[in-house]
Amino acid sequence: MRHTISVLVENKFGVLTRIAGLFSGRGYNIDTLNVAPTQNPDTSRMTIVTRGDDATLEQIVKQLNKLVDVLKVDDFRENEYVDRELVLVKVGVANAQVRAEVMQITDVFRCKIVDVQPKSLTIEITGDEGKVGKFLELMSQFGILDVTRTGKVALPRN
Repeated sequence: MRHTISVLVENKFGVLTRIAGLFSGRGYNIDTLNVAPTQNPDTSRMTIVTRGDDATLEQIVKQLNKLVDVLKVDDFRENEYVDRELVLVKVGVANAQVRAEVMQITDVFRCKIVDVQPKSLTIEITGDEGKVGKFLELMSQFGILDVTRTGKVALPRN
């Protein structure tokens, strides 16, 4: 089962290394990891997506709370949070007809075309996992040349 964990940490040297070390040292895998400063330059928010059962997640949360530079840990449950991911995808466009089809799908998904080349388009899409997954599935029929993803960012609803 996938879990999304939000960790508010002090914005200090080595915090990311300690948290990543906690996961690797205990044999837990990180599916995605996103770290950025908050509105307070002294703190950063880490959004971590990992897999495991409820007992594993409980252990992860306990271990995170023991780390000195960790200020707050939130284990987000279904419908308790808003999440988004940013993806850049480069799609091959062999001719004008394919380019038009890709542009039409891009419009439907409210994406942005951020680069146009003679044989490719680079598209920016933001959204939840389902939207991004469906868009990538549709783009695969045209030939995805390259893709990069930020990983999930999330905030609680309350």
